[in-house]
Formats: sequence, C-alpha cells, structure tokens
Amino acid sequence: MSGPRTPHAGDDMAKDDDVVALLMRQHGDIRNLFDEVEATKGEERGDAFRRLVRLLAVHETAEEEVVHPFARRALPGGKQVVKERLAEEKAAKETLAALDELDTDDPKFMPQLLKLRRDVQAHARAEERYEFIHIRRSADVAGLAVMAKAVKAAETMAPTRPHPGVESGAKNMALGPVAALMDRTKDAVRKAMGKD
Repeated sequence: MSGPRTPHAGDDMAKDDDVVALLMRQHGDIRNLFDEVEATKGEERGDAFRRLVRLLAVHETAEEEVVHPFARRALPGGKQVVKERLAEEKAAKETLAALDELDTDDPKFMPQLLKLRRDVQAHARAEERYEFIHIRRSADVAGLAVMAKAVKAAETMAPTRPHPGVESGAKNMALGPVAALMDRTKDAVRKAMGKD
C-alpha cells in the first residue's frame, strides 16, 4: 500500500545547514504524523503509526547523540537541562511501549496515542525553549552545519518498510528493530561528526 508519506526533513530541498531549523521541521513532521494517525483507521492508521514511531526513534536518537552532548557542555545549566529532557523522553518511551502492545484499532489505542502526543509535544516545546534557542546562540555557523549533517545521517538509517518475520507492524518498528535502528543511527551520527 502506498499512501501519503510524511516528508523527511530535506525533501523540500532546503540546505539543512542549521541543526535547529532541521529539528524544528522534524517537530512539525511529528505533529503532522500524529494528525494523520488520529485521522485514519485500519491499515492506513497502522502505516501512519509505523512512520511516526520511525521518525520519533530517529529524531530522539539524533538528539541524544548531537543536541544533548552540545547542550551539556555549552549551555549554562546544560547538565540539568539535558537531565530534564531525558526524563521527558523516558516518559514518552514508556507510553510508546504501552502503545506497542495494542493494535491500532484497539479501543485503548487512541487514549494512549493522545497521551503520547501530549508528552511528545510538551517535550518538543521544552527542547525548543531550553535547548534549541541557546544552541543557535552558542554554536557558530560551522557547528550548526556539522550537527545538521549528523542529524541528516541519522535519517538515512531508518528502515522504510516492515521487516519480514515480524507480523505486527507496530512491534516491527517499536521493539528490536527500533533498538537496532537507534544503534545504527548512533553509529551514523558519530561517523558524520567525525567521531568514529
């Protein structure tokens, strides 16, 4: 089935030489995917949910490898800022794990999805306010570009379709494959930043 596809950052042919602009676009893509999951049913909802899980996994892993290390060392109170963002990410991951146990047509799915959306949106607002704005002020143009390159490298690591042998699409994206995706993403980010 090929239906609507949420664009990857960079599909608009923007230069993506500013990590903050890139991550803000991803936040928009995540909001759009939540809308798509909420507005669809059946197979379309399952597909949109898999794409949402994929983007969340890539986005958060890239932030953990690129944004948080920079914030820890460069921002006033950076260690505390990152600690708070990681606690928010943990809460969202716990909700995502609960969603993983459900079929997208299960009556319990939408209330859990709405909780995940609230958690993710609160987290995104906090990142934008406490990390992104300060990163733009603290990093030079070259630093913003290197971080953007690393985030874009992370996007290339995500699978675009379910893997054979895993019958549940949600499980395919949210269990082992996402852990493997996060590991591959970390490797790609480190390579893009010259840390391999």
